[in-house]
Amino acid sequence: MNTRLASARSRIRAVALCACAVFPGPWIAGAQAWSHPPIRVAPQGVEYMCGGAVREESQFLRMVSPRWAATFVFAVSRGPRGAFPVPVQVTVRDSYNGYLAMEIRATGPLTLARLEPGTYDVEAMVGGISMTQRLTVVRGAAATALFVFPSNVDFAALSQTARTMAALGE
Repeated sequence: MNTRLASARSRIRAVALCACAVFPGPWIAGAQAWSHPPIRVAPQGVEYMCGGAVREESQFLRMVSPRWAATFVFAVSRGPRGAFPVPVQVTVRDSYNGYLAMEIRATGPLTLARLEPGTYDVEAMVGGISMTQRLTVVRGAAATALFVFPSNVDFAALSQTARTMAALGE
């Protein structure tokens, strides 16, 4: 009788653990709603990861950045800590021959990319504001490019889709 009861309890426990794994909810103590940003692939085949707007994301990206070839940091001068223009159009070209290595829309203040070793011209553009920096990627070492946009620009207005009279129905 005791073995039958113990067997039933262990089956119930196994079913409950599987249910918690499949359907996590508030009943799990210490459950985290945050997960790391996904690794994406640019049309040119370069892996990248964007994020950092949330503190946990920022900490995660800064922790793993030494394992990525390039880090792009986007900020606003004199802006509140963590302020950044979104989205940022990022174009990376080989500085030797102008070959397009990567073109993405960065959706956070930090972008990590797995670029091949070489020298690149990195352009970051928001609205009509463009900044370019040269970045040298060396195998085994992480390279960083910091783009600080001026604070006197209305980035909220620049990031909204332009409206025309036809779109407004007038």
